[in-house]
Amino acid sequence: MATERLPQRERRPSVGAPIVDITGAVSPAGISRPKHKRTFTGFGAGEIKSVEASIPEPQREAWLKHQVDGFKDKDGFERDVVRHVETTLARSMFNCDESAAYSACSLAFRDRLILEWNRTQQRQTFTDSKRLYYLSLEFLMGRALDNAMLNIGQKDLAKAGLADLGFRIEDIIEQEHDAALGNGGLGRLAACFLDSLASLNYPAWGYGLRYRYGIFKQEIIDGYQVEVPDYWLDFNPWEFPRHDVTVDIQFYGHVNKSTDESGKTIAHWEGGETVKAVAYDVPIPGYATPSTNNLRLWSSKAASGEFDFQKFNSGEYESSVADQQRAETISAVLYPNDNLERGKELRLKQQYFWVAASLYDIVRRFKKSKRAWKEFPDQVAIQLNDTHPTLAIVELQRILVDLEGLEWDEAWNIVVNTFGYTNHTVLPEALEKWSVGLIQHLLPRHLQIIYDINLFFLQTVERAFPGDRDLLRRVSIIEEGQSKMIRMAFLAIVGSHKVNGVAELHSDLIKTTIFKDFVTVFGPDKFTNVTNGITPRRWLHQANPRLSELIASKVGSNDFLTDLTLLNKIELSVNDPAFRKEWAEIKLANKLRLAKHIKASTGVTVSPDALFDVQVKRIHEYKRQQLNIFGVIHRYLTLKALSPEERKKALPRVSIFGGKAAPGYWMAKQIIHLINSVGNVINNDADIGDLLKVVFLEDYNVSKAEIITPASDISEHISTAGTEASGTSNMKFVLNGGLIIGTCDGANIEITREIGEDNIFLFGNLAEDVEDLRHSHTYGSHTINPDLAKVFETIEKGTFGDTQDFSGMITAVRDHGDFYLVSDDFQSYVETQGVIDEAYRDQEGWITKCITSVARMGFFSSDRCINEYAEGIWNIEPLAVDKSDGVKKGEL
Repeated sequence: MATERLPQRERRPSVGAPIVDITGAVSPAGISRPKHKRTFTGFGAGEIKSVEASIPEPQREAWLKHQVDGFKDKDGFERDVVRHVETTLARSMFNCDESAAYSACSLAFRDRLILEWNRTQQRQTFTDSKRLYYLSLEFLMGRALDNAMLNIGQKDLAKAGLADLGFRIEDIIEQEHDAALGNGGLGRLAACFLDSLASLNYPAWGYGLRYRYGIFKQEIIDGYQVEVPDYWLDFNPWEFPRHDVTVDIQFYGHVNKSTDESGKTIAHWEGGETVKAVAYDVPIPGYATPSTNNLRLWSSKAASGEFDFQKFNSGEYESSVADQQRAETISAVLYPNDNLERGKELRLKQQYFWVAASLYDIVRRFKKSKRAWKEFPDQVAIQLNDTHPTLAIVELQRILVDLEGLEWDEAWNIVVNTFGYTNHTVLPEALEKWSVGLIQHLLPRHLQIIYDINLFFLQTVERAFPGDRDLLRRVSIIEEGQSKMIRMAFLAIVGSHKVNGVAELHSDLIKTTIFKDFVTVFGPDKFTNVTNGITPRRWLHQANPRLSELIASKVGSNDFLTDLTLLNKIELSVNDPAFRKEWAEIKLANKLRLAKHIKASTGVTVSPDALFDVQVKRIHEYKRQQLNIFGVIHRYLTLKALSPEERKKALPRVSIFGGKAAPGYWMAKQIIHLINSVGNVINNDADIGDLLKVVFLEDYNVSKAEIITPASDISEHISTAGTEASGTSNMKFVLNGGLIIGTCDGANIEITREIGEDNIFLFGNLAEDVEDLRHSHTYGSHTINPDLAKVFETIEKGTFGDTQDFSGMITAVRDHGDFYLVSDDFQSYVETQGVIDEAYRDQEGWITKCITSVARMGFFSSDRCINEYAEGIWNIEPLAVDKSDGVKKGEL
């Protein structure tokens, strides 16, 4: 065995642009203060030494003598838990239930995190190197306690300590409500990035919104999605309110212009209303390192206070609190329904509120360094996660020109060199746009700046491409039409120095389709690729601890959790009978756990011996859950047509769905209703029994994903080719020993390249054929696949309920051009499902595919991803830390 060699497989970075060496000094100029003064904002790097020197020695000795230590052993942990139960929670051993035990346990771990958190921020300030600020409207963090236990490396200690106190660690972890700060892959990617940034010791902050209700809690009632508020903040030990860190955010009003003594025109944004942004900080621990970074979330409050006392005293009780209610609405819900004009205004308000507060914070921190403004991009990198934070570009230009007095060109150069933009879609209709009228009403000064940015940009285009009026129209940030619109993606491109896609196919597509003209204008070097990744700490070690332990036994340590390429060592054990046996046992145990969850949450009994077929993700037509459920109906009809003897030979399958539809997305809600209606019929058909079950798991979130992902045999990533930017759930499923059925789309292509075509089940048309097929549907003949036509007939007969409920899905395919190519791909999809059945019957061959796939997933780590961003886009470096004990006491 020792002489075996793994095949050499080329590892390539996913960036297309050359990597620039990082050069230049970043040491600050020393600045002294005459006396020690404590402030909530802390000190700049140049001030630290003089401030420390100004503290009298007796004071310093007293502080250092009494510095807090987190627990170091089981006794210390138990002491901290009991202390928090008795003093923080005012309970005792007689009335400490699991909820109280969760609170006390979280507070004990939080105490440890705070110490490293403070030291990390001090270390970053003292080093004064360039820092990254990651702006994302979503951060889908999942449960924090389990993550903190694992990253600190004290889960076993906590398990033993809780057992001594009479609790099971699994029950305690279950008490935590998922943080409702995101909905889909965009937010989970941001969460993985924060984990990797901390684990790799990069100086970085995340900025987001502190939603009181998240998007919504999904309930399934009579097969329909029903949205109810998801109030998750009853008790959240993982956030720290910073009531002394507030920013006044302005809306509405008007712009006056004046001329100063030198003849320069100065704009003054005046009037309107003001809303107060209040900071809440969340510690983000790195794995096996003392680095603990910060996620700052903004909450909205009325600047005028909680209510108008004069109105209240005069009996106008409702209007006395109107300002507060209107202000708090801004950070109440993720993605308010924008089907109405008021919803659109609230979304735009939300986006500006968040980026304005974040930029105020970033600029304030920079100004403390006393550096010249031209050095701003040398100290600050800001990444826009999709178009939601694009107004940050306009806001920084406003700050530099209107408030700091810089000349336009100097300010714009700073802006462009500060921002990077990550695009997450190739669908033109998904690119964010705002009406000129709405921006003029809400942000009048910003509209003027957008028009100026567009004017100067189009002038440069005109000089480079004289006479090409059509090019000017196509790249203009302002879209002309009956209602003029601001194209936020175009603004993000013009205002950033790098634009990246998130998978190789996606990055190629944006350069040849939606942003083709900008490649012409700026050249190809502005556009690059960074293929998405996932954190193995959360998605293997935490979600699938037994598999992680088994892998560690073959790798020789847990080092694969920080260098995922070490997974390739398990390929040497692919034929080891004992290893294969334990691998299969772990999968069965995970399936039993999911079957138990399905029974408890839906009442449906499923067999763990069946093939578990999973599609869990945001419900959207392009992700094609409708193709999946049409395939399930076809399987059902096929089984019904068999004789009882033939049915005995059929492979049992459980089709598992999960995901939320946007409240205003009628078609997506219809898909959910069809899945549940089909399940209701099939699950109660005595002829079918365990041969086919259909389950929809409500309120899909990170915690549920941690149960579902390790139990999957096959997962579905079946978007229409060319529509999914990357996907990260495909990576999670394969990393947990499940296989994929998918189209040649997003990261599926790179996964195939890494794990081999024999270990993935691909089907369907290719991206380059999609537009021709759509054209032929519209202008030529469009014939529905005969098997799919039978599925439609079955639905229209009322087999699964009122046919009117599902007519929209059918007519979209049959009568309205089948934009997502459901019919074109249906036969290939069904045939590939048949290939999967046959492959699964050969369990030995299946296990070989699973082990081989996991062994070759080393490329898809978010650590690799972050290193590529750091080198190719952000130009930041990790800070050196002593991983054995963090920063020594009294160092700063």
